[in-house]
Amino acid sequence: MSAILALAIFIVAFFFIATEKADKVKVVLIAAGLMAVLGLIPGAEVFFSEHEGIDWNVIFLLLGMMIIVGVIKQTGVFDYLAIWAAKRSRGRPYRLMVMLMGITAVASPFLDNVTTIMLVAPVTIVVCNRLRIAAQPYLIAEVLASNIGGAATLIGDPPNIIIGSRAGLTFNDFLVHMAPIVVVIFAVFVLFTRVLFRKSFQYNAEHVAEVMALQERRAITDMRLLVRCLIVLAAVVTGFGLHAVVHVEPSIVALVGAGVMLLVSRANVDEVLREVEWPTLVFFAGLFVMVAGLVHTGVIAAIGTWALDALGDDYLVAATALLFGSSALGAFFDNIPYVATTAPIVEGVVDAATDPQAGQALWWAFALGADFGGNGTAVAASPNVVALGIAARNGHKITFWQFTRYGIVVTVLSTALAWLYVWLRYFT
Repeated sequence: MSAILALAIFIVAFFFIATEKADKVKVVLIAAGLMAVLGLIPGAEVFFSEHEGIDWNVIFLLLGMMIIVGVIKQTGVFDYLAIWAAKRSRGRPYRLMVMLMGITAVASPFLDNVTTIMLVAPVTIVVCNRLRIAAQPYLIAEVLASNIGGAATLIGDPPNIIIGSRAGLTFNDFLVHMAPIVVVIFAVFVLFTRVLFRKSFQYNAEHVAEVMALQERRAITDMRLLVRCLIVLAAVVTGFGLHAVVHVEPSIVALVGAGVMLLVSRANVDEVLREVEWPTLVFFAGLFVMVAGLVHTGVIAAIGTWALDALGDDYLVAATALLFGSSALGAFFDNIPYVATTAPIVEGVVDAATDPQAGQALWWAFALGADFGGNGTAVAASPNVVALGIAARNGHKITFWQFTRYGIVVTVLSTALAWLYVWLRYFT
């Protein structure tokens, strides 16, 4: 009965989020409150368990990076990069989109896709404002590129960190097994965007001429502050890269970096904190509690166990089910808690596998499905929610369905190519 109740609350809340009949922050807070009042979450443990509660690593990673971005913004570097990108692309919409997607996809495997979006999105909004074009298509394309690119490494996408820890997989393991298909899918995606966003490309020669006449170096308002910020940012990025070596969570690295950034910049703390996307952080907390209700009542585990039990010993079928099932479920339940819940089930199947290679293939199918499923809807992955928050704050609101109609197409395409890769590499 509790499982049915938890699922009903989640479905109703998701309906209101998807249709935007009510503010999404209000919806998740009400749904989370109902989960708590009805005893569908593990009591106070929801604040302390990342598997059945709020994942504070994600919340504080976002908070730390929002503060860092808020300080960097004061240097004018985002205006500089925006003018540079606009001039390099000569204002050509498709060329500009490819440039921004390329930067995003290359940075995401090393910075993690949430951090990348937080750095690239403000630049995108500025360049679109300069060219007087709609920013929404470019932001959506960047998020999709970020989720694809982040799948290539252990630290690029939060679900990969969970899978790597559970399966004992290293940074190099992800690079060898995930990067090849990620490169192929991104290349196909770049070509596909020409068709996918064809109605959104706008070119105005007059506005482009205005931007081409600008001198980007004049956009830098404080060079000394910029140098300090870049040094701190480089240290934070290095800390992210050494996560597996020093065993310090990315959230801690981001918070320390934020504190150091405020210290060396002597920025006004109140002004910087006004740049933080507080509604986005609250939305994530509420969403985690909602999913905790599904986890605690056994809804997600039951779905996963039933699916895998129905597959028997056919590992190709199991890999296919994991890939497509994770892609579908990850699109609706947020891929971080979904992976945290399903990983133990996959581990049990892999441990029982009579063919070690086929067993390992299940991990890669699982990772690919969860990562690419993150593109499925506007709430499927952290970068999606962050980008929508930044867009709304800057007057370029992206609706749930505006994002999702593109996300679903890209998810289906990515998942199909990923399945072909898994079949060819591990089962032929």
